[in-house]
Amino acid sequence: MEPEELAAELEARRREEDLTVALANGCFDLLHAGHIAFLQGAAAEADILVVGINADATVRQLKGPGRPIMGAADRAQLVASLGVVDYATVFAEPTADRLIELLRPDVHCKGTDYASGIPEEETARRVGARVALVGGPKIRNTTDILDAIRDQD
Repeated sequence: MEPEELAAELEARRREEDLTVALANGCFDLLHAGHIAFLQGAAAEADILVVGINADATVRQLKGPGRPIMGAADRAQLVASLGVVDYATVFAEPTADRLIELLRPDVHCKGTDYASGIPEEETARRVGARVALVGGPKIRNTTDILDAIRDQD
């Protein structure tokens, strides 16, 4: 679902059902157990969990050549299929600031690897969202998994 369309749907659901919204975001390039812990933690923060998926060009900028492994549409479909996720949307900007402004979540969730600084914290607070670090310690990441796969050759 496009971010603008999602914003309208969330506004209607909030008005009709008085639900809270959590927003989590990331690349989700190769879904792994760390992602699941992060998303479960984010889902526990509100009634509705929205996940912003970084667009392919952004993933390339953040992670380097050869990434993403899967295109944004596939990554969004995988994430959206998880039982804890209510909506997934792809966004093109390097941070989730515009998505936060558009969706106005009640809580913006980041992984514990952001304990030293959340890029979107100012925007989240400006729209009235609290910020939550969720998912436990980051002991898995896609880059290490890809390196292990490459080392098997």
